[in-house]
Amino acid sequence: MLLPDPLGTDEQDWQPWLAGQLRETGREVRVVSWPEPAAADLDSCLAVLRRGLAGLPDDGFDVLAHSTACLLWLHHASREDAGRNTDAGSDTDAGSSPRPARVALVAPPAPDRQLPAWDFLRPVPLAVDALRRAADGTVLVGGDDDPQCPGGVAHVYGAPLKMAATVIAGGGALTAAAGFGPWPAVLDWCGRDNLAFRA
Repeated sequence: MLLPDPLGTDEQDWQPWLAGQLRETGREVRVVSWPEPAAADLDSCLAVLRRGLAGLPDDGFDVLAHSTACLLWLHHASREDAGRNTDAGSDTDAGSSPRPARVALVAPPAPDRQLPAWDFLRPVPLAVDALRRAADGTVLVGGDDDPQCPGGVAHVYGAPLKMAATVIAGGGALTAAAGFGPWPAVLDWCGRDNLAFRA
């Protein structure tokens, strides 16, 4: 499943290319379409994400989230975990989504970055145990010069989440503008069962 950046994905970015490559090999690819900013809030975005996951087999699929979509995944993991362990209140679907085998969080923006029309994503939950329970494994990938994540993905996310990160020299925000349209490394990750992301 691909979770593109809700703030916009260029047609030249790696997500459309990857979807095409995977479909050519006969793999099912789901791409989430987020609500328009004027209609978006956290609950509506999480509901869209849960609908996208519906019907997938537990531990039988991967999730790749890019940029702001990574923050939505962190909220999803936290909400699902709470739903499994307590009464979820009005969010009756929390805790019921299938669990992916692997998740790649690619170029997440720093939790304190302003996100016009999407500021409902802050504060970002950095819940170590919830994230670990949300998938069999999760990997962080980011450029060492991402303008949306000053300090770098390893420091900003890897340290608080107690996770290793794959840092790509000169990768920027890992978009087509930084040279990540066709991106063989992400296709390679999708073709392996190993969690490690080889830049």
